[in-house]
Amino acid sequence: MSCDKNKEQDSLLSPGISMELANYRRQQVSNVVYNLSFSIPRNKDEAINSQLGLDLQINNLLHPLYLDFNCDSTYIKQVVVNQKQIPVNHQQEHVIIDPQYLKIGKNRIDIKFNAGELSLNRNDDYLYTLLVPDRASTLFPCFDQPNIKAHYVLDINAPKDWEVLCGSHLDAKENKGDYTSYKFKKSDLMSTYLFSFVVGDFKKVSEQLDGFKMNMLYRENDPDKIQTSVREIFKLHHQAVLFLEDYTDYKFPFQKLDFAAIPGFQYGGMEHVGAIQYRESSLFLDDNATQNQKLRRCKLIAHETTHMWFGDLVTMNWFDDVWLKEVFANFLADKITNPAFPEINHRLNFMNEHYPSAYSEDRTKGVTPIKQNLDNLKNAGTLYGNIIYDKAPIMMRQLEALLGKEAFKKGLRKYIKKFAYSNADWNDLIGILDAETKEDLKQWSEVWVNQSGRPIISDSIVYQNDRIQSFEISQHAEDGSSNVWPQVFSLGLVYKDSVKCVPIQLNKKHQTINTLRGLPKPQSIIYNYDAFGYGVFPLDGSNLNSIPNIKDDVARGYSYINLYENVLAGNIQPAKALETLTKGLSSEQEELVLNTIIGYVSSIFWDYIPHEQRAIQETTLEAILIKRLLDDDLSPSFKKTLFHLFESIAYSESGKNTLYHIWDKSLTIHNLNLNEDDYTSLACTLAVFNHPKADSILQQTLETISNPDRKKRLEFLLPSLSNNEKERDDFMLSLSKAENRDKESWVLSALQNIHHPLRQESAKKHLKMCLDLVEEIQRTGDIFFPKAWLSTTIGNYSSEFAYQTLEQFLQDNPGFPEVLKNKLLQAADGVCRAKLIRDKWQ
Repeated sequence: MSCDKNKEQDSLLSPGISMELANYRRQQVSNVVYNLSFSIPRNKDEAINSQLGLDLQINNLLHPLYLDFNCDSTYIKQVVVNQKQIPVNHQQEHVIIDPQYLKIGKNRIDIKFNAGELSLNRNDDYLYTLLVPDRASTLFPCFDQPNIKAHYVLDINAPKDWEVLCGSHLDAKENKGDYTSYKFKKSDLMSTYLFSFVVGDFKKVSEQLDGFKMNMLYRENDPDKIQTSVREIFKLHHQAVLFLEDYTDYKFPFQKLDFAAIPGFQYGGMEHVGAIQYRESSLFLDDNATQNQKLRRCKLIAHETTHMWFGDLVTMNWFDDVWLKEVFANFLADKITNPAFPEINHRLNFMNEHYPSAYSEDRTKGVTPIKQNLDNLKNAGTLYGNIIYDKAPIMMRQLEALLGKEAFKKGLRKYIKKFAYSNADWNDLIGILDAETKEDLKQWSEVWVNQSGRPIISDSIVYQNDRIQSFEISQHAEDGSSNVWPQVFSLGLVYKDSVKCVPIQLNKKHQTINTLRGLPKPQSIIYNYDAFGYGVFPLDGSNLNSIPNIKDDVARGYSYINLYENVLAGNIQPAKALETLTKGLSSEQEELVLNTIIGYVSSIFWDYIPHEQRAIQETTLEAILIKRLLDDDLSPSFKKTLFHLFESIAYSESGKNTLYHIWDKSLTIHNLNLNEDDYTSLACTLAVFNHPKADSILQQTLETISNPDRKKRLEFLLPSLSNNEKERDDFMLSLSKAENRDKESWVLSALQNIHHPLRQESAKKHLKMCLDLVEEIQRTGDIFFPKAWLSTTIGNYSSEFAYQTLEQFLQDNPGFPEVLKNKLLQAADGVCRAKLIRDKWQ
C-alpha cells in the first residue's frame, strides 16, 4: 500500500503543471486566498523580500500538497504550516507540503521568500508583473492553473514617490520614511495568470463617466499625445463596457477597471482583472495618427475590456481552450469598434484584421487546429498565435451566421450567467448553443475547431449559348486530408453594367449550384465577393489587372488577398501580381484597401521577385508614391500610409536623398505630418539603407528625443543600426544571453535591422545560432517571443541559403519539440514559398 502511494505521488511530481496534477488539485483544494506582501527596493538589482500567507480548504490528503514555484530553492527562506515551521522541500519547480503537516478542512501556510525575477519586468524606475499563462509560479508559490480561482490580499512597500496599481481598491496607505506601505482590499475571484501589479514612477489620471470611475498610470510626456489621447482612452473603455453590459446582459463584473500604459510592453495589452496593462505607444496617439492606428487602438481597448467577461469572469478550465477567451475578445471587439467609427466599412476592416493574419499560419506546414492538445502548462505559451486570434473570429462569424445573430447572443448570455466566476470549456458553450439551433454544431465544430488547415476552392463551369449550363464548386483540404468546411460566401458575377451577387452555401466536397443555371455568361467571376468565406479561391490569371477596377471595396480588398494567396500557392507569377498591385497603388482611394495593397507590395518586392528585378521595380514604385504624396487632395492619414511604404522601399540613391531631406525637414510635403516617433523611424531606416551620414543622423535624432523611455530604446538599437559589421555581429551574439533579451519588443526591432534584406549577406551567419536558441527563448521569454524571434530572423529571408539552413537544422534536430517546430515552420513559411516560386518561375 505504501509503495503504491509513493508511486502515485511521484507520478504527480514533474516540472511544470501536468494535467494529472491539475486535475487532482482541482478537487483537493478550495476556498483559496493568497495574502501576499512584496517589499520593493528602489534599486532593481536588490532582491524583493516577500511573504505569502496561504489560506485554503483541503478536501483530501491522498497526496502531498504541491505548490508551484519555478525558482531556485534558495529563494525560499522559511515554510510554516498551521503555525509549525517545517523543512523546506522544493523539487522540480514545486514546494511540497507533506500530508503529516496538513489536515482536512481549513489550513494556513506561511512562506517567506524572495520574489522570482523572470516575470517581474524590472526597470530602473518601474516594474510590472506579467504572469500569463503559467508565470505566476515564477513570482510566488501558488496553484498556477486557471481552474483554481482565488482571492488576493496584497500589501506592497514601495519608494514613496512611486505609484502602485493592482486588481483591487486601496484599503490603507502609510508613509514610512523613504517608502510607502500600500494595503489593498481583498480582490475578486481570479485565476493566477490574471493577478498583477504595476509599481513605479508613473503619472496618474482619473476619469468618471456616467458614475463609472477609472484610473490610468502612464509615463508618456509628449503634451500633444497626452492632450489628444487621454480623454479618448477613457471614452473607448467606457463605450466598450456599455456595449458588453448590454450584449451579455451582465453588469461589469469586477471592483474596478483601471489600466496602465507601459513603455515597451511585450504585447498590445493584457487583461489583468482591475489593472489592464497596455503598450504605451498603442494608446497614446497624436493628431497625425493614421486611420489604421486609431482603429487598432479602439479594437485593442475593446479586446481587453471584453476579456473582463470572456476570460476573467468565465475562464477556460485548461489552457487548451485559451482560444475560447481570445476568439470572443476579438469577435466582440469588432462589434464594439463599429459604432465608434461610423464612417468605416467594418466588413472591410474585419477582413483586413483577420484574413491575411489567419492565412499566414493556416497555409504553413506548421499549421495547428484552433483547439490544440496540452499535456502540461509549461507548453501553454506555444498555443498562442494567429490561428486563435484571427482564424477563430472568422469561424465564429460563420457560426453566428449559422445560428442567427439573436440566437447566438442568447446562447452567450446563458453561457456568461451559468459560468460566472467559474470555468468552462468549448463543449460547455457548444452544449448551450446547440439548444438554439437544429444544426449539428458538434459535427460542424469538428472540422472548424478541432482540425487544422483550410480549403482550396475550385470550379467547373459549362457554358452553352453564352449562358451557364452547369456550375460546380469543389473543395479539397490544402493539407491533403479529407476535411470539408461547411461555410457560406458569395459570388460576384460581373457583367458590363452590373454585378450579380449570388449567395453560396457550401457543405460538400463537390456541389452543383443550381441557382446559377441559365444565367448569362459573366465577363468575370469574383469569388468570396463579401469576404465571408475562408480558403483559397479561383482567380483568373489573364484578368488580374481588372482587380483595381472592382467597384465594391470589400470585393476589391479580398481580391487582393486572394491574389497574394495564389502567388504563394504558385498559381500566379509574382511579377504579374506586383504589376496588378502597383496599378492598385496608383489609384486606390479607400485607405483600408490601401493598407492591404501596401503589405503585399512590400512582401513581394522584398521576398518573391529576383534581386536583379528589385531595382527596376523600386524606380517604378518610387515614382508612383512620390506622385501620390504630392497630391494635395489626399488626407494626412492617407498620405502617412503611403509614406510608410515609400520609407520601406526607397533604398536607391534618389530615394535615400528624398528620405534624408524629409528627415532634416528641408523637404516638406503638404499634409504629410510626421511626429518624433516618425523621425526616429526614418533615421533608423536611413541607417539600414547605409546613408553616408547615418551616424550623425542617429546622433542628432537621439539628442532630440524628449521621452527618456524612447531615448533608451534608440540607445539599445544603435548597435543593430551600425554600418560596422563587427559591431552588429557583437550585438547579435550578445542576444544569446537571456538578460540581454529582457526588452523583447526592442530586441525584435533590433533583429529587423540586422536581418533586413539589404543586410542579409552579412547577417546570415547568425541564423544557426538563432535557431539553436529557440528552446531557451521559450523557457525565458514571454508567450509571443519564440515565434516573433523566428519571424524577425529566418522569417525575414527568402534565399536558398536560408532554405538550406532550415532544412539542415530540422535534419540535425529530430527531437526538436513539436510545438516549437510548428512555430518554426510558420515563421519560415516564406523561405519555403520562395523556394517553390524560384523553382517554378525563375
